Amino acid sequence: MTRISTGMRYQQSLTSMQTRQASLAKLQQQLATAMKLNTGKDDPVGAGTVVGLDRAVAELERFGKNSDVVRHRLSMQENVLSQAGDILGRINVLTIQASTGTMSDSDRKTIATEIRSLRDGLLDLSNTADGMGRFLFGGTQDGDPPFARSGAGVAYGGDQTQRQVEVAPQMFAADAKPGSEVFLRVRTGNGRLDAGAALANTGTGQIGSFTLTDAAAWDGGRYQVEFGAGGDYIVRDAGGGAVGTGTYKAGEAIVFAGLQLTITGSPAAGDTFQIGPSETRDVFATLDGLLQALTSTPTTTAERAAQQNALSSALRDISMAENHFIDTRASGGAQLAALDQATELRSALDVTLQTTLSGIRDLDYVDAIGRFNLEKIALEAAQLSFTQMQRLSLFDLMR
Repeated sequence: MTRISTGMRYQQSLTSMQTRQASLAKLQQQLATAMKLNTGKDDPVGAGTVVGLDRAVAELERFGKNSDVVRHRLSMQENVLSQAGDILGRINVLTIQASTGTMSDSDRKTIATEIRSLRDGLLDLSNTADGMGRFLFGGTQDGDPPFARSGAGVAYGGDQTQRQVEVAPQMFAADAKPGSEVFLRVRTGNGRLDAGAALANTGTGQIGSFTLTDAAAWDGGRYQVEFGAGGDYIVRDAGGGAVGTGTYKAGEAIVFAGLQLTITGSPAAGDTFQIGPSETRDVFATLDGLLQALTSTPTTTAERAAQQNALSSALRDISMAENHFIDTRASGGAQLAALDQATELRSALDVTLQTTLSGIRDLDYVDAIGRFNLEKIALEAAQLSFTQMQRLSLFDLMR
């Protein structure tokens, strides 16, 4: 037999009203915040999922900031290299002018003054700061200017590292290249071969042209053409072994080991010329050598030939440096294109994440308002029932 007391009926009614009020308060909070998940207890599983998705969205934002920094630095690299190319273009024009036979020593020294100023401008460009407290061409050691004048030329204080920055999930973009790759490791000659005359030559022989005629026959080694009396010459390999002989005729190609070398002028007995694989040289050393040649004062035909050989060599190396800057700009352009792809990927991922988050966290107003009205009616009914119950008493049945 179940006993029903007045206290029990009061407690049941109060519990019902409190439950309705709590439900109504929860719906009011959801309507006010436009979110159906305000605390973890609302949906523990959904709340855990939301935390993970929020982290993924925050990571995309971080990738976006990384991308902005890299894009800024790569754009600055593009501008710097464009200016550097203009400088080398001007130096190339001046060097061609200095190579003409109508130029006097005074004229060449005047040209050297302008080239010296252009060289200093190029050094300033190599120490460009990115506007964020870092230097563009320092690699990862970019807290200080990477290049500085020294007794031996220009010294590099950065490192060889090119940063790889994550700009989208598992997608990386390369930062600006270290200065060692941009300004120091520039191929000489034509990029594959280089040739030059010995400084001790006493004749008027000058390097005309050099080409690789048979890649299969060339072993990649360095060779030397030695002139004797009467224009006879011997071609020797790096070990000193003779690989060819002949009699020199001005402008006629000397062919050996898959290579072809043309010399103009009149080499003297004992003069030597070298040809072999291209090496690397920093652009500042090339310009310093050019300045040395321009400021020299040749008095003999041999000294004039040596000056012309130095100017011709500088022209070839400057041309290679211009191409090197163009290649570096192309590499930076490819990275900028990769950043555009990363932006598209981040945008697509963000839409997916935000859609998923909205489905879990955001409130369906139509459904929430409907439930709010139902809960409000239920609460009013419970309050009315409680009011009616207050008027009743078991004592009324005993009268």
